[in-house]
Amino acid sequence: MTKRKKIQDADLERVIGNLLRYGVLTASVIVLAGGIVYLVRHGGEAPEYRQFKGEPDIMRSPGPMWHAILGGRGRPLIAFGLLVLIATPIARILCSIVGYLLEKDWLYTVITAIVLLVILWNF
Repeated sequence: MTKRKKIQDADLERVIGNLLRYGVLTASVIVLAGGIVYLVRHGGEAPEYRQFKGEPDIMRSPGPMWHAILGGRGRPLIAFGLLVLIATPIARILCSIVGYLLEKDWLYTVITAIVLLVILWNF
């Protein structure tokens, strides 16, 4: 009969640390790529400050945003990188919930789930 290895706190910390590290690194690379694309396409343009222009329609919903990213547009790529950066701590909270469930630590599971709900509620 084989014994299941119980998850240790150090294992959970290592996974969460890597998740945060690679999440921030990925977001940084995406934002940098978007900035480079934006500067290549629009770097020589003079800014127009006489009239306020809000966010373009492609930045307001996911469908057109994806089409713009795949079309090589820089601003939607920057926005996507920022979305990845925002999603990184949320993924950390989800990872913590899974870890606490595996450890059968019900108190921390409930507290972390409440934190997740508060963060999602504020979106």
